[in-house]
Order: sequence, then C-alpha cells, then structure tokens
Amino acid sequence: MKKKVTIIGGAGTIGQILVNGLSETYEFVILDKNSASLPCKVIQVDATNYQELLDNIPKDTDAIINLLTIKSKDDLDNIDQFHKMTTIHFVSSFYILHAAATLGVKKLVYASSNHTTDYYEQDGNSTLGREITIHDYPFSRGLYGVLKLASENIGHIFARDKEHNLSVINLRIGSVLKDEVESVQKQQRLHHTLLSHEDTIQLFDLALQSTVKYGTYYGVSDNPNKPWSTENTWEDLGFLSKVNAIDVLNRNIDGM
Repeated sequence: MKKKVTIIGGAGTIGQILVNGLSETYEFVILDKNSASLPCKVIQVDATNYQELLDNIPKDTDAIINLLTIKSKDDLDNIDQFHKMTTIHFVSSFYILHAAATLGVKKLVYASSNHTTDYYEQDGNSTLGREITIHDYPFSRGLYGVLKLASENIGHIFARDKEHNLSVINLRIGSVLKDEVESVQKQQRLHHTLLSHEDTIQLFDLALQSTVKYGTYYGVSDNPNKPWSTENTWEDLGFLSKVNAIDVLNRNIDGM
C-alpha cells in the first residue's frame, strides 16, 4: 500500500514536480489556497486558518510536506507586508506542525530555504572561501530567511517532544525553476544554485523515507562551485546528485 502524503502549498512548482515524479510511490493529497490540475486529490484550504488545516488534512496521512510560500517586497518597511510574510512563513508553519502532532502524523518535511544563510552568498558564490554548511551561523539578508530559520527551530521543539513521535526534516532548498532549461540559460547564478527537477524528486523522496528524528540539509545539485555543502545530506539521507546545471545546459544543446 502506498504511503499517503499531504502536500500543503502543493499547487506550485515543487508540488507539481513531486506529484508528477513520485505518484507511483506515494498517494498525494494537495492542500492549497489555489486550485491546480494535478493527477491527485486537490483541496482548496487556507493554511492561515488552523481549523481548516486540521479538518482537511486526511486523518490517515503518513507524512506532510510544507511548501507554503509567498512573494513579498519591502517587508521590513511595510507593516502589512511584514504581517503577510510572518503569517505564511511562521504562523502557518506552526499551525502545520501543531496539526501534525495533534493528528499523530509521523513525518513532516519542511521546505526551508538557502536564504537562512544568504548573508554568506553572493551571485551564487560562497563568500566564506568554502562551501556554506549547516553549522555556519544563520545570518540572513532579509525577513524571509529569518522566518524560515524560526520555523526550522519550532520544528526542533516539536521533534524533541517525547509526547509526539514526529520526525522533522528541514530542506534548505537552492533554486528550483518550472522551466529550468530556459532559466539556467538566462541566469548565471543558477549555474551554481540549481536543484534540478530530478534531484528535487530524489531529495524529497529520501527525506520522506528517512528515519532521522530531526535534521537540516541543503538541497542543491552538484553544480560547479556550488555555494552550499551537501555532505550531511549524503551522509544522513543518501542524497547523490544525478543532474546538475551543466547537464541541464547540455540537455538544451542536445535538444536544439
């Protein structure tokens, strides 16, 4: 029997990649404020409403993936934008963790971000003279990275609570693009920061299978001079990049 995985915020790019790539392995249910045409059940839910989450996450869910995100500008200058960002990237993350614990879900995979440490990255290059690791102090340039880190830390509190048998895996994702071929052609930064579709599918699959109680990992393909280390991603999860940015570029050349 397939494990049932609920993806919250699953109507976007990563959700579509996972559903299309892993539907033979998992039974997916998408919860999203937006509708989506996907080969699985899609339920329109506002994740900023805790009761809606609790009522609509299937009770037999084996794992939850949190992909919630919004775009924002001037969120440290504009109070309304600050509240929108905080609601989605922190309050709703707490709601999802609380709902998972309440419903007895065993696994939560959180789509965190490389922006937790983006103070150390410039144009796709590490400014440390080496790859950035999970042990580097998480300085962020903006509110987005700060909130992603805060949600990682709330996950740690839930994971260590002996009352709940919840495993939490944080994936600090690099750059995942809908049209990665065209995007890599146009953006030099992606030559270093890309997480290819194939590697995205592999990484989330490994996170769902993992027996790690709590862990934080960078998700980036094995690109030349990638800014982040995936050493512990390989050691703990078994992640080994299969398709990097150069492969994506060559795929475009081969297809011309």
